[in-house]
Amino acid sequence: MSPKRSKPSVPKKKALASRAVKAAAQPGLTGVGLLPELRQLIQTARHKVAVAVNSALTTLYWQIGMRIRREILREKRAAYGEEIVHALSAQLSEEFGRGFTARNLFNMVKFAEVFPDEQIVSALRRQLGWTHFKHLIYLNDPLKRDFYAEMCRIEGWSTRMLRQKIDGMLYERTALSKKPAKLIEQELRALRAEDKLTPDLVFKDPYVLDFLGLHDTYSEKDLEAALLREIERFLLELGAGFAFVARQKRIVVDGEDLYLDLLFYHRRLRRLVLVELKLGVFQAADFGQTQLYLRWLDRFERQSGEEPPIGLILCAGKSSERIELLELEQHGIRVAQYLTELPPKEVLRRRFHQAIAHARAQMDHRAEDDA
Repeated sequence: MSPKRSKPSVPKKKALASRAVKAAAQPGLTGVGLLPELRQLIQTARHKVAVAVNSALTTLYWQIGMRIRREILREKRAAYGEEIVHALSAQLSEEFGRGFTARNLFNMVKFAEVFPDEQIVSALRRQLGWTHFKHLIYLNDPLKRDFYAEMCRIEGWSTRMLRQKIDGMLYERTALSKKPAKLIEQELRALRAEDKLTPDLVFKDPYVLDFLGLHDTYSEKDLEAALLREIERFLLELGAGFAFVARQKRIVVDGEDLYLDLLFYHRRLRRLVLVELKLGVFQAADFGQTQLYLRWLDRFERQSGEEPPIGLILCAGKSSERIELLELEQHGIRVAQYLTELPPKEVLRRRFHQAIAHARAQMDHRAEDDA
């Protein structure tokens, strides 16, 4: 008879297990340890499953909403429609659980109502989940709703980020919102079809820099230093796609040293973005200075395949008439106000709506002059 093998002691078992874990973590033929590689495979598979499930649920909820909506519209009686929804909810909840409450069914109906095009829903569902859509469907302005949906798709916002963008009135702060409805629709169609971002979708006014903690009196250097200390939050306020390039970049013109405040690069726009900081109200001289800097950047810094550099003048205040007369956007320059303290939301909303109305009136006036 062969001798019985003695079982390893507990300490020995632990030592063997430790060596096994270390061995699994060692690089193998693929250059990656077995354990990290398996972990990555599992995480990737789980993510794919979660995306597929989320996409399937979004499609299902749209189909349910569309079917109920057709039934309600066929009868054209609101009270009857509510009865249908509540009756369906009771039956579906009993069979399939809490996801089919009357409230959720009404959300599905609203979803189908504001997103009636199945192709658009199909394109959005790859990046947007049901929770994204629940934030979008109750935005009353269709253009605003389409803007947030497409930007969310392009920039991959989480549900929380989408909520923050809506609460921060991102749409109202874009140059896009100040255009006539037809032009807004054109830009959003191009964004949907070609993923084409324009400066009007990227740049905002005003920029909210309340996170800098600046109060009372401060200099341009103080403002610049604070922005660099909080560069991550400043980049978030600028928007997705911005990459920091340089601070106080030195250039030489006619033997004179000049310094650019902040230089960024926008990946999707494929162009350098110059940011000039001004403490006071925008002055015409700021335009000349910024234009000179942009011409230098275009000649000496622009790389093959890039679009011409664009400038953003951030100032404490601005004169709309002066900016309109200079026609800055034709020269690749935008002017925006920055706020170091955030006013009450209703005050901010009122200001945005006034600015939008004023900008659209000016565009209509110019269109009449050109006609």
